[in-house]
Amino acid sequence: MHYNWNWSIFFQMAPDGSGSYLDTLLHGLGWTVSTALLAWALAFSLGSVIGVMRTTDSKIAQRIGTTYVEIFRNVPLLVQMFIWYFVVPELVPRALGDTIKQMAPPWAMFWPAVLCLGFFTSSRVAEQVRAGIGSLPRGQRMAGTAMGLRPSQVYRYVLLPMAYRIILPPLTSEFLNLIKNTSIAFTIGLLELTGAARSMQEFSFQVFEAFAGATLLYFALNIVVQFGARVLERRVSVPGFVGSRTTGTGGH
Repeated sequence: MHYNWNWSIFFQMAPDGSGSYLDTLLHGLGWTVSTALLAWALAFSLGSVIGVMRTTDSKIAQRIGTTYVEIFRNVPLLVQMFIWYFVVPELVPRALGDTIKQMAPPWAMFWPAVLCLGFFTSSRVAEQVRAGIGSLPRGQRMAGTAMGLRPSQVYRYVLLPMAYRIILPPLTSEFLNLIKNTSIAFTIGLLELTGAARSMQEFSFQVFEAFAGATLLYFALNIVVQFGARVLERRVSVPGFVGSRTTGTGGH
C-alpha cells in the first residue's frame, strides 16, 4: 500500500476553523506546557515535604511518608488518571463533586490531569529529596544543631539548599518525564500535544506527518528544559562540593 506523503498539511486549515494544523499542534503544546508546569509546582512542593518527613527522627512521619510514596509510586499512572477523573468526583462531598462535573472542557480534564501528574511525580521527587539529604555528611546536621538552629531551620538553611544542588540532575529527569507523561491526559480528553496530533491525523489521515510534528515539538521542549537546567546547575553549584561527591575527588 502506497502512503501519500504531504508535509504541506501543517499549513492547511483544520476542520474546526481554529487555524492551520500547525496551529492545532502549537495549541496542544500550550496545554502540555501548562499542565507540566502546574503539576511540577505541586510535585516539587509536596515531594519536598514528604522527602523531609522520611528523613526526620519521627517514626510516625517516616511511616506516613513511606506509605505515601509506595501508594503513588506503585499504582500505574493511567489508573491514577482514571481515578482522578472518574472516581474522585464521586468521593468528595456532593456539592464539590457536582461543581467538578459541571466544569466546562477543557478545564474539566485539565485539573484532574494536573492533580494526577502532580501527586504521582511528587512520590518520585520525595525519593530524590530523601536520597539527597541522606547523601550529606552527618556533620552538616550536627553543625546546624550546634549553632542553636531548630530542626526546621537546619533543614531550611543547611540541609535542603545543599541537597537540592546534589539532586538537580535527577530532578531535571523527573521534570522531563513529567512533560512526557502529560500525554496520558489524552485518555481523559485533554487535547495536549499528543491529543492534538491524534486529532490532526484523524481529520487529515496524515498519521506520519502528525506524529512527526508532535515528536519534534516534544524534542524541542525537552532540549529547552535541559539547557535551562544546565545553566541553573552551573549558577547554583558550590565549588568542591557536588563535583567532589560525584567524581570521588576531594571531599567535605
